[in-house]
Amino acid sequence: MSESPVVVTRNLGKRFGDIVALEGLSIELGRGRILGFIGPNGAGKTTTINILVGLSRPTSGEAFISGCDCRRDVKRIQQLVGFMPDTFGTYDNMRVAEYLDFFGAAFKIPRDKRRRRIEQCLELTNATWMRDRYVDALSHGMKQRIGIARTMLHDPDVLILDEPANGLDPNARIEMRQILLRLAQAGKTLIVTSHILPELSRICDTVAIVTNGRLRAFGTLDQIMQNLRQRRVIEVAVVAPEDVDRAAAYLGEQLDGADTVTPSKTEGQIRFTTSLSEQRLAELLRGMITAGMQVAQYHEVPVDLEDAFMEVTAQQDGENGDAAAKD
Repeated sequence: MSESPVVVTRNLGKRFGDIVALEGLSIELGRGRILGFIGPNGAGKTTTINILVGLSRPTSGEAFISGCDCRRDVKRIQQLVGFMPDTFGTYDNMRVAEYLDFFGAAFKIPRDKRRRRIEQCLELTNATWMRDRYVDALSHGMKQRIGIARTMLHDPDVLILDEPANGLDPNARIEMRQILLRLAQAGKTLIVTSHILPELSRICDTVAIVTNGRLRAFGTLDQIMQNLRQRRVIEVAVVAPEDVDRAAAYLGEQLDGADTVTPSKTEGQIRFTTSLSEQRLAELLRGMITAGMQVAQYHEVPVDLEDAFMEVTAQQDGENGDAAAKD
């Protein structure tokens, strides 16, 4: 994979009169990467997407796809980007192969090449068996796969998929995940929006979190959480119920005042937050065992995308509250 960025935005901004929809967005995304682009409704995701696909012009900053300016090279951008919105129309009495042929013709793909490309896209999305079925008779999950096949017809460098897993059952989500990972392995760069954060975290290797039109976090999930969360969460599971209180009391004595200890007798575990070193954590474990507590598990609780999103939005709410108080 080439390390040169495929998607680049620099201080990208968009205003609608006095309303700031997007401000100062700067990101870079390499070939074969999957960006999880998340934020609450009205955060600026759709505005960003519209600029990247050439449907809207920024009021400040710049954006590039494979070196082409999204503002000046709109026709070229349309060839470089494939966009699947969260909802897209289908046509009555049109079979899948006819549906894809229609869009292939719209992309001006020659007829002989078009047939081969349709078969390639159907195979890539595990949808070859659907080619003679009517599009409007397909399930939602099947339509999503055909939507990706349609988006892939002109062989774009970048795929922008808006809520591709929305409304899918568990099996369909697994299939969708496999398709997106396969596309990334083939060298496609993906930007995926989703409100299903646990599912998105399974595929994205880079995350961008936006709120109120501004980029609040960008990088791998680990990088984001290292910046956001200064303290680790450690979980201790004990065998005997009475050891929950003993362990909680011991940890409360050993940890400093900034650390919190949360025992749960029903689950037989204790969680605590700390910034202690690995050596001190090992000493805590040794101390509990020496005191006769039966420790079954002792580990750091891994962070997930929901944690990151909630941490970012909580910080943003705090900043807004502080600003309102000053006003």
